[in-house]
Amino acid sequence: MKYAAKIIVKGTVQGVFFRQFVKENADNLKLRGHVRNLETGEVEVIVEGEKEQIERLIRIIKSGTEHFQIRDVKVQERKWSGDFKEFKILRF
Repeated sequence: MKYAAKIIVKGTVQGVFFRQFVKENADNLKLRGHVRNLETGEVEVIVEGEKEQIERLIRIIKSGTEHFQIRDVKVQERKWSGDFKEFKILRF
């Protein structure tokens, strides 16, 4: 089932290759969208794909690695756009 979500990740997630971690996992799950740092110190993930795969990505993000300290993950369902052709890391 097609699904789209906005994920906001709070914690130690900037300057620790977190965006690359998200991209690699999104690519492995065949998801599309982007990940970017926010000026607030949070990371935003906009993702589209199969609902089950997005749920897997959310679980992966929440578990993280020893390099990240995830304090909170907020997920908001979004309307499917179909605009994304791949998963990208965006710069400010």
